[in-house]
Amino acid sequence: MIIYQKKVTLETDFSPMSVRGLLNHWLVPQKMQHFLRINREILVNGQYRAFNRNVEPGDEITLNFSEVSVKVQNYELDATQSFSVLFESDDLLIVNKPAGIKTHPNRPGENGTLMNQVAFYLAQQGKKAYMVHRIDEATSGTLLIGKTPIVIGILNRQLSQKKMARQYIAIVDDPKHELAEHATINSPIGVDPENDRQRCVDYINGLSAITHYRVLSRKGATAVLAVDLETGRTHQIRVHLASIGHPILGDPLYNPTDTTPRLLLHGQTLRYTEPYTDQPRTVTAPVPDAFEPYLS
Repeated sequence: MIIYQKKVTLETDFSPMSVRGLLNHWLVPQKMQHFLRINREILVNGQYRAFNRNVEPGDEITLNFSEVSVKVQNYELDATQSFSVLFESDDLLIVNKPAGIKTHPNRPGENGTLMNQVAFYLAQQGKKAYMVHRIDEATSGTLLIGKTPIVIGILNRQLSQKKMARQYIAIVDDPKHELAEHATINSPIGVDPENDRQRCVDYINGLSAITHYRVLSRKGATAVLAVDLETGRTHQIRVHLASIGHPILGDPLYNPTDTTPRLLLHGQTLRYTEPYTDQPRTVTAPVPDAFEPYLS
């Protein structure tokens, strides 16, 4: 049996609350809380403490997880390293994914994806790679990966409760400078009935999808946008911007007549809270050289 341990010393300005309140505050999933309680594996200053009792500033919290309901993700190992590391801790790895590489395998035994490369990188530390979210193959930018299963449930809850934010930069067609300075696109997205590789706005069968954007600058027939996702549907930004008549440059699916060599969509910024803390963190990936000609 593998036991994953996490030790945290509460800050001096911590506001006292119950053990249960602390775990809820950290977004620890209920199933994990259940096993901590019945196995008496939450220790405060070395002693088990009941969930209805308080913890105080300066207390050392030890969590021993012997049962974690996260599926083990086994990837073939690829020694290639096309990514750069933006941030790394004992629990997390954030990388800058290059354009043109898939995030993860789609079939057993598949190799050559980013997660295969990350799996090799982490294997040198005796760690496994746990995927939290994904980026389209043609898109570059920040990608967060768990190094231990005890953070995955927390990060998934940050995503679902919109406490994790991802901001992209996109270069779009805007020949007549008609694009509004900022707007929200709220159009459901579904699979394109004529091409299952593509997505489309679908008001009948589509899933809710919300994208916010603002114009950062304009140059010639293009505009540079900062784009924030409220939901995370496949191809969401690409579909939404094309649906309002301003497709992304270099998009082979939604702007097929454009000859730009790569999709000009980049996951520039990731904001989240470090698991088991109140510490917010912002990680930024440098804008690729391909964007430079369009920036003012």
